[in-house]
Amino acid sequence: MNRRTFLKNCALTVGAASFSGCAGMTGPSDKPSSASDRPNIVYILADDLGYGDVSCMNKDSKIHTTNMDRLAAEGMIFTDAHAGAAVCTPTRYGILTGRYCWRSRLKKGGIWGDSPPVIEKDRMTVASMLKPYGYHSACIGKWHLGWHWQMKDDNPEQIDFTKPIQQGPTTNGFDYSFCLPASLDIPPYVYVENDKVTAPPNRVVEGKTGKLLMREGPTGADFVHKDVLPDLTEKAVTYIDQRSESNKPFFLYFALPAPHTPILPTEQFRGKSGTNEYGDFVLQVDHTVGQVMRALKRNGLKENTLFIFTSDNGCAPHVNFEELAEYGHDPSYLFRGHKADIYEGGHRMPFIARWPKRVKAKTRCSDTTCLTDLMATAADINGIDLPDSAAEDSVSMLPNLLRTATGPLREATVHQSVNGSFSIRQGKWKLILCPGSGGWSPPRPGSPKIKDLPPVQLYDLSSDIDENENLHAQHPEIVRRLTNLLQSYIDRGRSTPGQPQKNNGKVPIRP
Repeated sequence: MNRRTFLKNCALTVGAASFSGCAGMTGPSDKPSSASDRPNIVYILADDLGYGDVSCMNKDSKIHTTNMDRLAAEGMIFTDAHAGAAVCTPTRYGILTGRYCWRSRLKKGGIWGDSPPVIEKDRMTVASMLKPYGYHSACIGKWHLGWHWQMKDDNPEQIDFTKPIQQGPTTNGFDYSFCLPASLDIPPYVYVENDKVTAPPNRVVEGKTGKLLMREGPTGADFVHKDVLPDLTEKAVTYIDQRSESNKPFFLYFALPAPHTPILPTEQFRGKSGTNEYGDFVLQVDHTVGQVMRALKRNGLKENTLFIFTSDNGCAPHVNFEELAEYGHDPSYLFRGHKADIYEGGHRMPFIARWPKRVKAKTRCSDTTCLTDLMATAADINGIDLPDSAAEDSVSMLPNLLRTATGPLREATVHQSVNGSFSIRQGKWKLILCPGSGGWSPPRPGSPKIKDLPPVQLYDLSSDIDENENLHAQHPEIVRRLTNLLQSYIDRGRSTPGQPQKNNGKVPIRP
């Protein structure tokens, strides 16, 4: 598909005066009156999966994701969905709290496996919000939001893996959790089930580079890197099987550790994609999606389950983009940049939503959506009134899911790169408040070329989806307007209607 066809299909000229997002068909608007009527919510978050890796999002993809394609055929594709940031931790914070992560203590970048919690104590999350309404919730997979490890009595510099961790998923509203601390390349490499390490480290794995990128670190006796995705998938399927025996709804947040490095497809998928090991690993992720789909269907839960599949940020360059290009495959699709970047390839995500009871099959939505929007959506579905102190940057997607929206749902959407650079998107306009990528692709922060570039970038995505023609000099009024809007979002502590809130510390508009 060429750029012009993409723009036509996705209707990127969305704006207050010309909306063509998801309108045109009405749907039921009643709220559930009892726990048994409330929909289950399954949210699968892939790790470093690019927009172009999903074949229903990219017809030219050389990786054929048959299960994701089937999910899309049974639901709605969002063509303009975005992570709040172009790296792992900030996106996860936004999903679970409905708040941009730069409002927290973490102003840029990510965290390590032994870092303290990013989610503030007593902050409402999707899980804690749903709990009073009869939901049972589980967090399975990659946590990467920090927690308090307890240290050894005789050595305060070393983690005591025999002691329970604190301020993890169960503290944040989840009834059950089975997680690894961070990415599959960040130690410690252990499973933590309901706040306890399942098997303390008994060895240290060596560091590796390239597609096998992994840092040296302590590893649990039951932790084998190539088995992590199958292990987590089994846990997720078992959880669905168990919850099918209850008449209460459930929320499953299933955060995959793949296809993030180390790229470790199991033997079943090696050589199956027709590309390289990364493509094979994407097929294994697709297989995991299929197993969850089958579990829902087998247990009679498919019809009233809102199933969302997406990714936390763009694909990382460690997968060898040049090698994939030889097969004719681009994980970033038509977009500029990749993971860590402020450009579209860093934060525009594959996003599929299926809910047979309420969402019409084989539909598409071109309205701008952000991954922070889960919390307001879950609240709207269940008729929950959110307090002003929660979900400050979350907007309900329900009108788009039901195709009742008559205009854009978000006033604007804020993105952030790995180095803390901001962009703000409104309609066709995207303002970037830094020179270059703000991330890992050229021109990189600190590189010689940066010195000769203007400090801001303005792109008209309706005609320049690959962000090549900087129009800041031609439209200074738009630069001023969007800069002021972003500053107001920072100053008010929120980007949605409601009483102003406080950010956790000062938020500089430029890093």
